[in-house]
Amino acid sequence: MAKLKTGRHTSALKEARKAEKRTERNSSIRSKIKTVIKRVEEAVKKGDVKVALEQLATAFSEWDKAAKKNIVHSKAASNQKARLSKLVAKLKK
Repeated sequence: MAKLKTGRHTSALKEARKAEKRTERNSSIRSKIKTVIKRVEEAVKKGDVKVALEQLATAFSEWDKAAKKNIVHSKAASNQKARLSKLVAKLKK
């Protein structure tokens, strides 16, 4: 690639731009996951089984999507899904 007067390669600049976009996208997905987790835990605290199950399904979907795109590790996603499932299962009893 061509070198700029500043001494940096254009490819390095492009990679920096791409990394910035990816970071923004990944952080928004992580934020969405955290929000859904809070909703599940809040529903469990209130004792609302129906809402907890709905939010649990949403949380599973978000975790799976994030793991599929390598935003979070697949085993970390499984671990969190199991933790939330256990919370909701206690609520059912």
